[in-house]
Amino acid sequence: MLGAIVGDIVGSVYEWNNIKTKDFPLFRKDCFFTDDTVMTCAVAEAIMNGGQKVDFIDAMKKYGRMYPDADYGVRFNAWLISDNRDPYNSFGNGSAMRVSPCAWIMDCDVYERTGTWPSSRGLASLSAEVTHNHPEGVKGAMATADAIFLCRFYFGGYCREYEQPINDNPTECKRRIKDYIEKTYGYNLSQTLDEIRPNYRFNETCQETVPQAIIAFLESRDFEDAIRNAISLGGDSDTLAAITGSIAEAAYGIPGWIKDKTISYLDEPLKDVVMRWENRIKAY
Repeated sequence: MLGAIVGDIVGSVYEWNNIKTKDFPLFRKDCFFTDDTVMTCAVAEAIMNGGQKVDFIDAMKKYGRMYPDADYGVRFNAWLISDNRDPYNSFGNGSAMRVSPCAWIMDCDVYERTGTWPSSRGLASLSAEVTHNHPEGVKGAMATADAIFLCRFYFGGYCREYEQPINDNPTECKRRIKDYIEKTYGYNLSQTLDEIRPNYRFNETCQETVPQAIIAFLESRDFEDAIRNAISLGGDSDTLAAITGSIAEAAYGIPGWIKDKTISYLDEPLKDVVMRWENRIKAY
């Protein structure tokens, strides 16, 4: 979850001022959290409140109204401020940038023992469907959540097929994740960042954000490098980096200094959600 918040805050100053390089200060004084952080916290709150459809709707409306100037999309903002509780068939990338908490509830032990996905995987779909119920909106959230979960599984060393633990072989981990996402969701993850970067422009759809964000992770060396990869593409920088950061966190963890700096940009209500969420995850 915090990986998404890191990406959002780092990318906040580049969303409307794209850069096409990895050489930039990771944190600037004018960085800030946006709707990506607010809605990621809302999803975490919804899960802590029970993880039912009503919980996702209530939490999103609650936190959205607490932060009315967080730069939501036009249609999502209209949904937030209205009494309407029905989805509106969106395929925007908001479903993917907020989904990360769902992937941390999924039980790696179940997957290892049975080879099947944990029942909690459905939370990722549900978190999207309350607003982004278009097939591409759900697909983007599910692909992101699966990538996070598979990073937890492989990089966490759960795979027993090799004499050498697979988490000591990051290339193999990433190959398996890439192959699974491509086969399951049909995304093309074979382009390189250098091929994408020159012509990539601002795009708020899942189908033109999620694959690029996953590729930014696949080409990374560590957490910070993943964030820099995502920002260097341009486009919807904060959301792109939020998705990449959420995946990279599961593979690499987050350096302590980056965690501390990120938390310093949050106000007390959002810090409280992050702290309660971290305590919840430690209990698993």
